[in-house]
Amino acid sequence: MNIPIIEQQTKIVSSTSITQHIEITPGVCGGKPRIAGHRIRVQDIVVWHEMMGLSVDEIVYHYPSITLADVYAALSYYYDHLVEIRQNIRDSETFAQELAAKIPSILQRKLKQGNVK
Repeated sequence: MNIPIIEQQTKIVSSTSITQHIEITPGVCGGKPRIAGHRIRVQDIVVWHEMMGLSVDEIVYHYPSITLADVYAALSYYYDHLVEIRQNIRDSETFAQELAAKIPSILQRKLKQGNVK
């Protein structure tokens, strides 16, 4: 199939644009895709935007060290890797639930005991 030159250039630019903003480094953030130069994972952006309803502008407001382009690149990466990122989110939720079940909250224990000062 012949792809017009304009489409070929667009795909190259889009791919290059994402790789400028998203990186995967073994040993950093569990090797999960993240904003380049930061420890903010693509899945964090997805949770804030898709699940918590924050706009792209609101995410940048709360994390001013990242740019609008970083957030849009993260969302673009997410839509290109839906299954992988959704599985990462589920794995993180499962880990947090298991950890919470194993390690009781000190605050909850104190509230139950009535030892809150």
